[in-house]
Amino acid sequence: MRLGLLISIWVSPVLPARETGCARGKQTIIRRQVWARRGSRQRAEARAEAGSFPTEKEGAGPFLQGLPPYPPPPQTSHPAAQHHSRPVLLGLLLTSRPAAAGAHLVGRHPSFPPIMAVYRVCVTTGAYLGAGTLDNISVTLVGMYGESPKQLLDRVGRDFAPGSVQKYKVRCSAELGELLLLRLHKERYAYFRKDSWYCSHICVTAPDGAPFHFPCYQWIEGFCTVELRPGTARTICQDSLPLLLDHRKRELQARQECYRWKVYAPGFPGIVDVSTFEQMESDKKFTLTRTTTRANQDDSGNRYLPGFPMKIDIPSLLHMEPNIRYSATKTTSLIFNAIPASLGMKLRGLLDRKGSWKKLDDMRNIFWCHKTFTSEYVTEHWCEDSFFGYQYLNGVNPVMLHCLSSLPSKLPVTNDMVAPLLGPGTCLQTELERGNLFLADYWILAEAPVHCLNGRQQYVAAPLCLLWLNPQGALMPLAIQLSQTPGPDSPIFLPTDSDWDWLLAKTWVRNSEFLVHENNTHFLCTHLLCEAFAMATLRQLPLCHPVYKLLLPHTRYTLQVNTIARATLLNPEGLVDQVTSIGRQGLLYLMSTGLAHFTYTNFCFPDSLRARGVLAIPNYHYRDDGLKIWAAIESFVSEIVGYYYPSDASVQQDSELQAWVGEIFAWAFLSRESSGFPCQLRTPQELLKFLTSIIFNCSAQHAAVNSGQHDFGAWMPNAPSSMRQPPPQTKGTTTLKSYLETLPEVNITCNNLLLFWLVSQEPKDQRPLGTYPDEHFTEEAPRRSIAAFQSRLAQISQDIRERNKGLALPYAYLDPPLIENSVSI
Repeated sequence: MRLGLLISIWVSPVLPARETGCARGKQTIIRRQVWARRGSRQRAEARAEAGSFPTEKEGAGPFLQGLPPYPPPPQTSHPAAQHHSRPVLLGLLLTSRPAAAGAHLVGRHPSFPPIMAVYRVCVTTGAYLGAGTLDNISVTLVGMYGESPKQLLDRVGRDFAPGSVQKYKVRCSAELGELLLLRLHKERYAYFRKDSWYCSHICVTAPDGAPFHFPCYQWIEGFCTVELRPGTARTICQDSLPLLLDHRKRELQARQECYRWKVYAPGFPGIVDVSTFEQMESDKKFTLTRTTTRANQDDSGNRYLPGFPMKIDIPSLLHMEPNIRYSATKTTSLIFNAIPASLGMKLRGLLDRKGSWKKLDDMRNIFWCHKTFTSEYVTEHWCEDSFFGYQYLNGVNPVMLHCLSSLPSKLPVTNDMVAPLLGPGTCLQTELERGNLFLADYWILAEAPVHCLNGRQQYVAAPLCLLWLNPQGALMPLAIQLSQTPGPDSPIFLPTDSDWDWLLAKTWVRNSEFLVHENNTHFLCTHLLCEAFAMATLRQLPLCHPVYKLLLPHTRYTLQVNTIARATLLNPEGLVDQVTSIGRQGLLYLMSTGLAHFTYTNFCFPDSLRARGVLAIPNYHYRDDGLKIWAAIESFVSEIVGYYYPSDASVQQDSELQAWVGEIFAWAFLSRESSGFPCQLRTPQELLKFLTSIIFNCSAQHAAVNSGQHDFGAWMPNAPSSMRQPPPQTKGTTTLKSYLETLPEVNITCNNLLLFWLVSQEPKDQRPLGTYPDEHFTEEAPRRSIAAFQSRLAQISQDIRERNKGLALPYAYLDPPLIENSVSI
């Protein structure tokens, strides 16, 4: 009976390895029965359950240079042991019996089985849609004393289903010492097509119980081998083994081949070259699915699609590296955010209706079901001077104000002009000395090119707006000049002018606000700069680097959303060409000019506030909430930097870190020394400031200038995207009719409001600031720092919500749970 059982084990390799799992299940039961009949002493000596024991290592690599080789395994005399794992099991079973019972079967003296080192491997597959795989997954463990055999991870039933956590055993002839690398081999199974697998992380428990965590958190496509380091973060200065140094080098070389820089336009920050991804897909090594290539499409690929009012650069959206593209959940959410609003406007004919609005109240009905408390508040108060001033503090572009110590010569406002507004007991000079006068200067628009919409010429102004902080703490507009050059053709409009003249002047300022905000404050200073940070991080820092682990969550989806923007908004005849008075050429001019004047002071939030002289303005919620969040980020980053960079030398000698900051300086700021941005880092304090600024701008700053676009722009006169009449050169000529004829036409308005609605609704698959479900840091110290950061953000959120209860218009854009970790929409 026992011999029959053993024979059944001998022939078991001919059974299918992966069918339904039933045959393999029977094998497992038989083996367990055989082992159960052995004495407990023999089981303890064997230290393993019945199973597939691999041979020593088929094609094992050489021992690590400079390290003693691990002891050779005991040599078995059974010839079958050199060929297959299951015959080894047969030899082990037979030679563990008394000689009289087993010697005649094997023809040799009995011996005990060799003691195997068993490593327990726990593999976690991501819970994303389509994250599982049917491919064969094998592992090789690389330790200080050698490598394990390559072992297939296979169990009864399906392996690596989405969201699964599965355990396996890897057996070696001897312990490997400290684990240095884990190799994941993804190979074809039967005749199934290759697929994608999202591996979250792998935990390996050594025979002595020591755990080794291997973070992965990436999509693995096609058939390939991926090498993972343990989760302990290490700079290049902390690695001395040639194996690990070579691993860092090869990882960065592969990333640099995948993520390549591209010049989008002169004076622009560098962007990701998506054509690289198309080349990778066409390569057999990387192919996942075959898609239509650019050669089979028209030359540009920039075309209209049914139901869309603008052209779309289709080829750039077809190819996206899997680890930077939107998840299926986020993509679906984005589509379903857009369809209802656009379909409703399309059915009512608003997207195709040209011509002026008949009356202002008609604009209230653009959105039937997408109204918010703030959008309704704006609709009711948009023409009030106090609300006009409020938006400079807590609107979507709260970065324009500069405190004045003297009036600029290009704005010749006199005391007589504003005396009725200032009241008795004060004058312009007194208010200047008190620091109560502020200027919003839109100089950058003075030479911006203009565009045609619906076949009609559009117009742009470059206004100067003087504001006064009154004794009640309200910021009030005092004077508006609609050009940078004073003179008879450029009157200074005042609140004492006729209502329509003053309203038109403020509307021109709001149009300038729209152009500067959308192109520079929003897209350039958050989207494009954060893309450059993401690119440099992917290209210059390996996965085990502490700065990579720190910044990766703050680059999530940034390359994808910017690629979408370039394919739909910035492309020729895209949405920018369809709805703005400056068009694409004006956008390119504004961004290149804005970057040429952008400085490190502008980039660092507290420095910017001090330089603009706005630290004492009351009710500046953007400033107050932003400073709290900056302090929380700075405290968190300080602990991370202090842990990994204890000295100036540790910063200076990190060649990967220096290459990273150098690439940012070259590609984001075009090597412009006058910008003040660092091209190298010399101290932990410099690194702390730079990292804090990057994280703040990728998260909080983007939320502040993005999330309120629908709230403040749904009422179109508050944020017109174009103006159809030139700025007035005389006073007393504006009427309701001329005002409506200056505002954008109906279809221009509705197309722009669709964009506002879409970008203000963060799609699903969100990760608020401080949320790090992917555990790239595995040491206790950074994990404690993350927990403290989250606790501090929770307190900030509580304080903001308590304050907002007493406000007529709550300010929630910097409430931490509403801030996305990264620029992702």
